[in-house]
Amino acid sequence: MNVHATPRPAIAARRFTLATDLDGTFLGGSDQERARLYDWIEANRDSIGLIFVTGRDPDFIMEMCREQGLPWPEYVVGDVGTTIAEVLPDGAIAPIAPLEADIAARWNDSGDRVRAALQGHPGLTLQPTAFRYRVSYDLTPGAYDPAAEQKVRDLGLDWLISDNRFFDVLPAGVSKGPSIRRLVDHLGIPGARVLCAGDTMNDHSMLTSGLPSVAVGNSEPALIEGLAGHDWVHLASAHGAAGILEAIAAFDLHDIPKGA
Repeated sequence: MNVHATPRPAIAARRFTLATDLDGTFLGGSDQERARLYDWIEANRDSIGLIFVTGRDPDFIMEMCREQGLPWPEYVVGDVGTTIAEVLPDGAIAPIAPLEADIAARWNDSGDRVRAALQGHPGLTLQPTAFRYRVSYDLTPGAYDPAAEQKVRDLGLDWLISDNRFFDVLPAGVSKGPSIRRLVDHLGIPGARVLCAGDTMNDHSMLTSGLPSVAVGNSEPALIEGLAGHDWVHLASAHGAAGILEAIAAFDLHDIPKGA
């Protein structure tokens, strides 16, 4: 399957663009609910744009599309916002250099400094993947020492705990929210035609970026608490894929399939 199987209008010209997290969100819900969302997207690619905004790295994302039959995104904001890339016709990832230049500068090749500062830190286990502009750890809640947060601040970088399981060290001021806004502006997509969807704290900056947004029904409690007072965020009752469709209807962004 190919991301550009048929010619499509420019993404900025389409009626609606979904910018969605993967785990727990686009991949959440029942098999039937996911199939309803995915089939609807594929049947309406001329009027629907698709961007994945995820903590996953691009290679993993493309592997999922090839092997699990996900609709192919046209763009990816990956690595918790530190990758901004176009998906090419053959499924390869092409980082958008003008959008990533500021991210690279803010990171300033800090990987070795981060790993040295957090080596052996209680409750943090370094993930084996060598990311370009972040360092990521698995977090063990009972053993975790929050002194890690000050260590990261002392390096001039940002930290993010997500789902009480992951600890990411990021360039200062870089996360999903700023990166999806940068991509939407770069592509010329009217913000009112975008829906951002997520379920954990690493989606917070995206859901509070001012674009129409949804926290799906299975979102972690810390995220729901952090979204209080943000009127453009729909708190869905339905989980995962069904929660996305619920929000599309609530914001009247696109006609949705019957029964959704």
